[in-house]
Amino acid sequence: MSFIPHTDADRQEMLAKIGVERIADLFKDIPADRRYVDFDLPEPLSEMEAKWELNALAEANVDANHYACFLGAGAYNHYVPSVVDYALQRGEFYTAYTPYQPEISQGTLQAIFEYQSMICALTGMEVSNASHYDGATSLAEAVIMAVNVHRGKRKKIVLSPTIHPEYRAVVRTYVQGMGLTIVGDMDPQADLAALQAMIDDDTVMLAVQNPNFFGQVAELSSLAEACHAHKALLTVVADPISLGMFKAPGDMGADIVVGEGQSLGGGLNYGGPYLGFFATRNEYVRRMAGRLVGETTDADGQRGYVLTLATREQHIRRERATSNICTNQGLLVLAAGVYMAALGRCGLPKIASLCYHKAHYAAAQINALEGYEVWQGKPFFKEFVVKCPRPVAEINEHLLAEWEIIGGYDLGRDYPHLADHMLIAVTETNTREEIDDLVAALEEVAS
Repeated sequence: MSFIPHTDADRQEMLAKIGVERIADLFKDIPADRRYVDFDLPEPLSEMEAKWELNALAEANVDANHYACFLGAGAYNHYVPSVVDYALQRGEFYTAYTPYQPEISQGTLQAIFEYQSMICALTGMEVSNASHYDGATSLAEAVIMAVNVHRGKRKKIVLSPTIHPEYRAVVRTYVQGMGLTIVGDMDPQADLAALQAMIDDDTVMLAVQNPNFFGQVAELSSLAEACHAHKALLTVVADPISLGMFKAPGDMGADIVVGEGQSLGGGLNYGGPYLGFFATRNEYVRRMAGRLVGETTDADGQRGYVLTLATREQHIRRERATSNICTNQGLLVLAAGVYMAALGRCGLPKIASLCYHKAHYAAAQINALEGYEVWQGKPFFKEFVVKCPRPVAEINEHLLAEWEIIGGYDLGRDYPHLADHMLIAVTETNTREEIDDLVAALEEVAS
């Protein structure tokens, strides 16, 4: 084969060096009947035929492009403008990895800088990194940062039970062996008042999700005051789309704001890659993990961008490092930056408003059905909880098979006391016809 550079003479010389005569001698320890397994492969196909085959396999998947989707629980079917993919596929961005050399990485650095600026504007924070693997690791890194802010002298973490269950599991995995005590999240009945009562002088931080895992929205100012009275930090896990409509966590007194950035132009992508955003206050920046791009001027006085802060072990002395993460979701940072820039100050509130009103229309229609009951005790954004007359798995099976609808999330999987409760997500991509079909399908299932 022309692309293999070694000649027969080269191969003989290498074999002689290691003391064998033939290449086959390298495999003598493998039983003869296992050396060349018959894989029973099909006959070869032309490129055109192979593409037909792959397309047929792809069409066997159930996806949000062919089915109406009401499944959320942390990953949401928001529309991704075509400009996002166009920017991602430009060679300058698509092949870039890490902007270690600022003189040849100005485009990437500026894109990250703009992303950070928009995340700060969205969250009400003063500084943002870029970035973490997903929302779960962002929350875990927030715990680590809060511990470092208190120099390890405090040992108590208060987590809300209405934070995404997988996020809470990742936090517990991250901090094992650190001697920390985690309270609150194992009590499904612990509301904000109960969590506030758990804060004391040994508390590192309190973390809540807003909107929470059930889609409910709360005012957090009093919670922030309670944290600060004990010099504990308040971390808020936020849905970035909701921040186009609701008060920023920073304006309610939050010290750290984290979350999943997938909805900012990332697409569903069958579960990843996703993007964890992380923002905090200036006073904590030296304790922040990840990287921070800053704006400066060069020798000629022209504007330029540099890596101002890179706190992983590979960059600085190990004892000063704040995290061992060794890469980030740079391409998804670019997607989020392009998405936010494309929508702008008017576009993001419009998306949030569409989600809000469509979700409330769906909730009102479902609540009117016999046998169904929507949680209405607290305001909600784009997700809401429905008590169902039959097991959620049975309902979802019927929705998928008979109506080509991807149903909501079965809350009984993570909250045993919420068996037969479904979490339904509605975004701007769901049409009125899809919502009406969902209502009709649920009515059919109940009967």
